[in-house]
Amino acid sequence: MIDTYRHQGLRKKLVETIKSKGITDEKVLEAIGKIPRHFFLDSSFTEIAYQDKPFPIGLGQTISQPYTVAFQTELLEVNAGEKILEIGTGSGYQACVLVEMGAKVFSVERHRELHKRSKALLEQIGYFPKLFYGDGYLGLPTFAPFDKILVTAGAPEVPEALMKQLKIGGIIVIPLGGSGNQIMTRMKKKSETEYEKQEFGLFRFVPLLGKKA
Repeated sequence: MIDTYRHQGLRKKLVETIKSKGITDEKVLEAIGKIPRHFFLDSSFTEIAYQDKPFPIGLGQTISQPYTVAFQTELLEVNAGEKILEIGTGSGYQACVLVEMGAKVFSVERHRELHKRSKALLEQIGYFPKLFYGDGYLGLPTFAPFDKILVTAGAPEVPEALMKQLKIGGIIVIPLGGSGNQIMTRMKKKSETEYEKQEFGLFRFVPLLGKKA
């Protein structure tokens, strides 16, 4: 796998595009500027990998638009050393952004094929989040509690298991809604029963599905 000067230049332009759309967290921008997005796409997509668009990765899943990745990551308020649970590994790109920012990342994927593919790719390019094949609705109770939780698929509601696995003072970012558009939502856990909820506009994600496939 080769990361050419051309790719690096295109990546720099992508960062400027994301910045122009309102992303201000320098740590997020720096992470996106470092990660070769073309590694995560089929070779036929290499030249367009740095457009600010989502692309299909098979099994009805997509690699999210870079702006969306940056937006969700910024809402998460990532600090180095934090333990972060990601629901929906997909291509593995988002997990790499979190790793690049110094987080300890645990990521769950329900599609066995995607799990195997992303695990092999991330090891090959030198990123080592802890990847699991499982049902995202259940989270990872064995490794809880988590400082932050990021859900990269649309859900009708916040899964109760995930809220239980979030530390008090922690943040969960999740797109809430049906199969059309979802509302990007951030919830801060104030106590075991109290949450502060904020909404950040409409986005479109593939649905969060239970059970493994």
